[in-house]
Amino acid sequence: MSSKIQSIIVATGNFVPENIVSNDEFLQHEFYEKDGEKIIRENSDVITKFRDITEIEERRYANPDHNASDLGYFAALNALESSTIDPETLDYIIVAHNFGDIEHGGTRATVLPTLASRIKHRLGIKNPDCVAYDLPFGCPGWLQGMIQADYFIRSGDAQRVLVIGTETLSRVTDPHDRDSMIYSDGAGATILEGQAGTDKGILTHKTQTHTSAEAFYLYSGKSSKPDFVSEDLFIKMDGRKIYEYALTNVPLVIKQTLDKAGLDIRDVKKVLVHQANGKMDEAILKRLFRLYDIKEVPFTIMPMTIAKYGNSSVATVPTLLDLILKHQLKDHEINSGDIVVLASVGAGMNINSMVYRF
Repeated sequence: MSSKIQSIIVATGNFVPENIVSNDEFLQHEFYEKDGEKIIRENSDVITKFRDITEIEERRYANPDHNASDLGYFAALNALESSTIDPETLDYIIVAHNFGDIEHGGTRATVLPTLASRIKHRLGIKNPDCVAYDLPFGCPGWLQGMIQADYFIRSGDAQRVLVIGTETLSRVTDPHDRDSMIYSDGAGATILEGQAGTDKGILTHKTQTHTSAEAFYLYSGKSSKPDFVSEDLFIKMDGRKIYEYALTNVPLVIKQTLDKAGLDIRDVKKVLVHQANGKMDEAILKRLFRLYDIKEVPFTIMPMTIAKYGNSSVATVPTLLDLILKHQLKDHEINSGDIVVLASVGAGMNINSMVYRF
């Protein structure tokens, strides 16, 4: 066994809102194209095509009295309560999000104080050496927080780090944009701890940022409906370009992390990828296996929650991980010694990947 310090996941937690919003909830919406042209097809046809492409059947929205920091607090509490860890022993609290706290009924975000400070306050942590900060990094934000935590731990600057991904995307979606059906709310949390004398933990990771032509594939913009009376800005995207970008780049980044670890895709038991679009994630997995000249793809290697939970951005991967580790995702488990890949892609445009041995 290695004597160097390894970053080990010692606790996980999640918070999935109880409010289920089915695709039928969008039947009465008035959808428009990005250029302002009204979509004249029946909404039932629009929704059916949407479901076929994304695999999303329903999603979760936060309670009106819950903001992103509340969801993050609930997920952190879940992680702490499922362990014996004293919150006062945390050295860092890193909170990944994109839009801060947004009150129900509006789109104005507040990030003062930071969500991390709000969550630390609610956890009742008195220790001033517990540093709390936010990380806006698109959908890969939680995984990037894990990467930063690994650097802190390996450098000796930290022993325990709480990493949270939390978002209420339902509050920045344009009701006249069919892409709004993708997004959901939720939070996931993980506690990393430095341990010596083990070959488990984070093995390798890799991050890329592409901005030459890709920076504004996801952006904030006005409603697709030309006469929509509001100055509010909503989350917008160029879905086709994101799809092509992800297919081209995500498999390569994953392979780079496996190469750095001296591993092959055949060594991997699970691939936990950001739940952005069901068909896109399947295409990414196919492309990844193709890099190893493998034609028969074992899709059971990639657990999916998007059909029921939608795309909760920074919360999707930590929520998925927690569900598996707590035996709450049917037909999926992670055992001691298993090699797991975690990967994400999103606004920026950013990609990251991590190889972890349990």
